[in-house]
Amino acid sequence: MYYPVSSLLIECIILSVVDEKDSYGYEISQTVKIVADIKESTLYPILSKLQKKGYLTTYTEEHQGRKRKYYSMTSDGKQELKYLREEWASFRDALDGIIEGSVRA
Repeated sequence: MYYPVSSLLIECIILSVVDEKDSYGYEISQTVKIVADIKESTLYPILSKLQKKGYLTTYTEEHQGRKRKYYSMTSDGKQELKYLREEWASFRDALDGIIEGSVRA
């Protein structure tokens, strides 16, 4: 996409993906890549940050003979996602108003 995506919006996207179902890093990255040109080397520090903040937890499962690290949402993560979604809606509505010409200073 042409428009840059902020790190906070990437956090919101990651939390949204994990809120739907527990997910592993590559799976999360493929969804994030739909809207952001992000490398996995950038994604994993963000996942680690979200885990340190207590928004995500991890567990390991075996898949086709290999271990995968899955990320799971915590209750604090759900609260943060709710807040980020509300902020996104306000931002999106204001931006749409300006771009569509219905809001002027």
